[in-house]
Amino acid sequence: MGQKKLQRFAEIETFPNVLIYPEGMPGQWQSFYKNTNPLTLELACGKGDYTIGLARRFPDRNFLGVDLKGNRIWRGAKTAIDEKINNAAFLRTQIDKLNNYFAPGEISEIWITFPDPFLRQSKSKKRLTHPKFLQLYQPLLAPGGTINLKTDSPELYAFTQEVIEHSGCTLVEDIPDIYALTEVPALLQIKTFYEKMHLEDGRTIRYLKFRLPEQPMDWKSIKLPSDAAPAEGGN
Repeated sequence: MGQKKLQRFAEIETFPNVLIYPEGMPGQWQSFYKNTNPLTLELACGKGDYTIGLARRFPDRNFLGVDLKGNRIWRGAKTAIDEKINNAAFLRTQIDKLNNYFAPGEISEIWITFPDPFLRQSKSKKRLTHPKFLQLYQPLLAPGGTINLKTDSPELYAFTQEVIEHSGCTLVEDIPDIYALTEVPALLQIKTFYEKMHLEDGRTIRYLKFRLPEQPMDWKSIKLPSDAAPAEGGN
């Protein structure tokens, strides 16, 4: 591990806006933020670009970036400290452990921005919009809570459309090309580090917003057409 990474890992342990595998957090997020404002998560947040961008725009809401890589979290956390953005914080943990940190209904919204699409069919269960993950999010989301996906991957976009259709989810918004719009909504104008690179490469940026079904999900009972597709090459 490089010296810079080691330094950043050491620094985030001293940051008041970074929690590293904390204990006793379910039901305590209002105490942590010292207000009763709704909580939004950015999953696989990387450098926290969306967490910070949303927090700047909505001072009356709380935002939490979740990622395992502490050297990436460092950037967003440092920006929040330098700019005194008190409604943005970061949680270092695995995403499949979310139920260790949140009480039922404690999250109002989830953002998933440019996640690894895990293109190989054999790795589809690692996609953050796979029904396996949606079942994890479901009890943690408040009634009416939404999930937002922003991606450059046509495969992940199509897969998520399929999941929405076959999992009983409610599609709220579907934008196949954000920057083809006459006016890009303010929420979608926030650009992550990766989005800037993708735009320079001429890639299309896609967006989906949806709600989970009211009834409890059983991801193993959900049959997706792509489940029957042969495994392909790729990452």
